[in-house]
Amino acid sequence: MGARDKNAMAFFVISAHAPTSTKLNISSKNPWGEVYHLASLSLSRAHHIKSPKTNLSLIKTPLFPRSYGGYSISLRFGTPPQTTKLVMDTGSSLVWFPCTSRYLCSKCDFPNIEAAGIPTFMPKLSSSSSLIGCKNKKCSWLFGPNIQSRCQECDPTTQNCTQACPPYVLQYGSGSTAGLLLSETLDFPDKKTIPGFVVGCSLFSIRQPEGIAGFGRSPESLPSQLGLKKFSYCLVSHAFDDSPASSDLVLDTGSGSGDTKTPGLSYTRFQKNPTTAFPDYYYVLLRNIVIGDKHVKLPYKFLVPGSDGNGGTIVDSGTTFTFMEKPVYELVAQEFEKQMTHYTVATEAQNHTGLRPCFNISGEKSVSAPELIFQFKGGAKMALPTANYFSFVDSGVICLTIVSDSVVGSGFGGGPAIILGNYQQRNFYVEFDLENERFGFKQQNCVS
Repeated sequence: MGARDKNAMAFFVISAHAPTSTKLNISSKNPWGEVYHLASLSLSRAHHIKSPKTNLSLIKTPLFPRSYGGYSISLRFGTPPQTTKLVMDTGSSLVWFPCTSRYLCSKCDFPNIEAAGIPTFMPKLSSSSSLIGCKNKKCSWLFGPNIQSRCQECDPTTQNCTQACPPYVLQYGSGSTAGLLLSETLDFPDKKTIPGFVVGCSLFSIRQPEGIAGFGRSPESLPSQLGLKKFSYCLVSHAFDDSPASSDLVLDTGSGSGDTKTPGLSYTRFQKNPTTAFPDYYYVLLRNIVIGDKHVKLPYKFLVPGSDGNGGTIVDSGTTFTFMEKPVYELVAQEFEKQMTHYTVATEAQNHTGLRPCFNISGEKSVSAPELIFQFKGGAKMALPTANYFSFVDSGVICLTIVSDSVVGSGFGGGPAIILGNYQQRNFYVEFDLENERFGFKQQNCVS
C-alpha cells in the first residue's frame, strides 16, 4: 500500500447494513431505552471509580461476554469445589460471590438474569471454609492497619481470638454488596489448588448480576493473592446477548520472564497516582487522541493525576463504554461532528439513548467514519476498529459509544478523567505485565 497523502483525512468505511459484531443486539420493544441503560451503567461505573476508596504455572480460563455489558469467568471454590460465575474486573480488588441460601439481591433483574435464580456458594458444604478472624493480617487488607482497634472482643495480650473480621460493604457504580470474609480453597481444573484464599461471602447485594473477581492492584485481588507476574485477555465482540463465544483469560505466575516483551505488543508503562485514594486502578499516560488526521488538544490536567489524585487515564474491564470527563468528551464529540457533517444528526436517538453524536445513515450504501487513535506515553498507539466506537442503536442510526456527564446524569468531580472501557478493548489482546509495570496491547480477532 502506498504512503497516505499527508493532507488526506483518515477515515474508515463501514457498511450501512450492520454486521453482528457492530450492532447492539437489543431485542426490547424500547431499544433506545436499553442503550440508555448501558450508557447509564457505564457512567455509574465511572462515578464509582472516580470516588476514593503460590507457585502456579500458566493458567487459562474461558472469558465470556455477558448481556449486562461485562465479561465473566467461572472459578471453583471449596472442598469439594463449587463453581461460581464472576465478573472479571480490573477496577476493583476483592473477589466475592453470592453466598448462602439466605443471599438477597435487590434490583438484580438483568437481561437473561433473574434475582431469584442467582446461584450461591454454600460454605456449609465445604470442609475448607472458615471465617477470617479479626486479628488475621488478611483482615487488614480491606480495613487497614488500624483494624486491631475494632477487635474489641479480642484479648490484646494474645493473638488467639475468635472474633470475626468485620463485615465489608463495597460500592460498584450503581450497585453494592455486603458480607463476610472467608478463607477458602481456590481450585483450578488442572488440579492446582490454592488454600487460604481470601474471598468475600456476600449476603446482600444491590444491582449485582453476579459475583466479582477483582483484578485490581490491592493485596486482596486475585493477581496479588496468586502472585501473578502478568495476566492477559482478549475480549470477543458481542451484542449484549450472552453469546457462547469465548476467549482465554491467561494467568501467569511462572518464574518471570525478566524484561522480555511479548512479540507484537505495543507497551506503555503503568503510572502512579500521587495519592492513596485510588489504590486499585491501572493508570496509563494517554498523551493524545487523534480523530481522522486531527490531533485533539487535550488539557494537560486531565491527562495526569494531580496532587489531589484526580485526573489521568485508567484501563477498566468492568466499565462497558469508555468514559471521558466533560471537557475532554466535548472536544472528542465536537471533532466527530465536524468531520461527519455530511450525515444527518439523529437528535431523537441522542435524546433517548444518552449517546452523542448519533447519525442517521439510512439509505447510505456505506458510511465513512473518522479513524480514532489513542496515543500513549512511549509511542504506543491503539487504533480502534470502527465497530469499537460507532455502533448501530436502531435501524439506520449509529452512535458514538463513549459517555460523559454531559451525556448522561449530572456533573461530579474527582477520580480518573478517562476510563478505557471493555467495549473499546474488544478484539485487542491486552497484557497487564505486573512484574515490569507496563500495559501491552495489539489488535487481533479474539474468537477462540
